Amino acid sequence: MRKAGVTIKDVAREARVSVATVSRAMNGHENVAEAVRLHVMAVAERLRYTPHAAARSLSSRSTQTIGVVLPELHGEFFSELIRGIETAARAHDWHLLVSSYHGAPEAQGRALRSMRGRVDGLLVLSPYADQPGFLTDNLPQSLPAVLINTQLDEGASYPVLSVDNHAGAVAMTAHLLALGHRDIAFIGGPEINFDARERRRGFREVIAGHAGEGARGRELAGDFTEASGHRAGQELLASGDLPDAVFAANDMMALGCLFALTHAGKRVPHDVALAGFDDIPLARLVDPPLTTMRVNIADLGEQAMRRLLELIQHDSTEGERRDLMPELIVRSSSAAHVPAASRP
Repeated sequence: MRKAGVTIKDVAREARVSVATVSRAMNGHENVAEAVRLHVMAVAERLRYTPHAAARSLSSRSTQTIGVVLPELHGEFFSELIRGIETAARAHDWHLLVSSYHGAPEAQGRALRSMRGRVDGLLVLSPYADQPGFLTDNLPQSLPAVLINTQLDEGASYPVLSVDNHAGAVAMTAHLLALGHRDIAFIGGPEINFDARERRRGFREVIAGHAGEGARGRELAGDFTEASGHRAGQELLASGDLPDAVFAANDMMALGCLFALTHAGKRVPHDVALAGFDDIPLARLVDPPLTTMRVNIADLGEQAMRRLLELIQHDSTEGERRDLMPELIVRSSSAAHVPAASRP
């Protein structure tokens, strides 16, 4: 069952004003002095008060709204995720309130806290969820929440739906080795990103396990953007020693790398094989089509939304983890290794 949260009486007592004043301040009534309103809001923030009565209709005590907090809204991954969430929400007559932040944990903390009293549940994708106290400091105890693609804060009991990024990276690296590629470069994602760390971990494990067979791994920095993939491709070209294959931790970086290689006159996969992760729609349309790990991103969003609605309907906050296995999609960008001596 949900824990009883801080009440409006607690806020009134701490702010040394009446309950009516707190109510008027939280509802934005004009007959409250600005200084008083700011004081009340500051106290409510400090006490982590969720003004349910102010935000929910008197008949159902429900906003019929779900909050969605993401790192950003730009890019095919997030647009597909929102599409899946919206599909499930629309099927059950729920609305979405979407917010994004850019970079700092304080910014996402504010985004999460801004949802209080406005929504009946939260879907959260956060690279900071495993930082001590982040979830407990920013998520109202009484508000159902489902985490997407993240780790649980120790002691937290929120359900988590994630892509099995580690297993996907293992499968892709093994695929490249099976094709005869031994010198493989890996373009990583942001260090704070859980997906990126898990994909790098899978890559490292497979390379280490095949070191006796001559497997060699190189790692280049990336940030999941096409521009960072392009920079990594240029770095490889500048080294004068191209690897047999490049495995980018997402498709956008793979496409950026592809542009750098082809612009320099290198042929993919004849001179260097290339692979990505996510299977965004553009991956199958480039030349050559991109080998990748297919993540059904929209389905991930749908499942997360359905799980959250279950929590709301059953008035519980049970924690569990569900991992979705990505699928290896082999296209022509990862052809079998061609020894350098055999290349024209």
